[in-house]
Amino acid sequence: MHIAVDSPVAADVRLLLDEHLSEMRATSPPESVHALDHAALLAPSITFWTARDEGGALLGCVALSELGPAHGEVKSMRTAVPARGRGVGAALVRHVLAEARSRGYGRLSLETGTQEFFASARRLYGRHGFTECGPFADYRPDPFSTFMTLVL
Repeated sequence: MHIAVDSPVAADVRLLLDEHLSEMRATSPPESVHALDHAALLAPSITFWTARDEGGALLGCVALSELGPAHGEVKSMRTAVPARGRGVGAALVRHVLAEARSRGYGRLSLETGTQEFFASARRLYGRHGFTECGPFADYRPDPFSTFMTLVL
């Protein structure tokens, strides 16, 4: 598996992100969907990576949004359906953690859902040391959102 900076508007990536947004919209009310589309992921404050196999097939993606000089946010974490259960998500989390540390962030946070659909994501983040916290940045309390953070 190779993880590298990539474009969120690449054709295969757009399909993965569209699938991600569709699932988020199917599982959460509109006001509780905080996933970014491919265009929003082009913001200068966001770095976007994909994981690909040796043949170049897309396995997953993750983004890191800089909230401030010492705080980052994990965004758009997604593993392609055929790649699930192969450690792609864990590799992407380790990658974004290493990048956050190399940038000197003191904290890395994220938002995910409270529903059963998001249980595996919450477990993945928990295994990497993230713990629940209150809303951060521009988020507000939301019964459909779980906020998690990790002091680096």
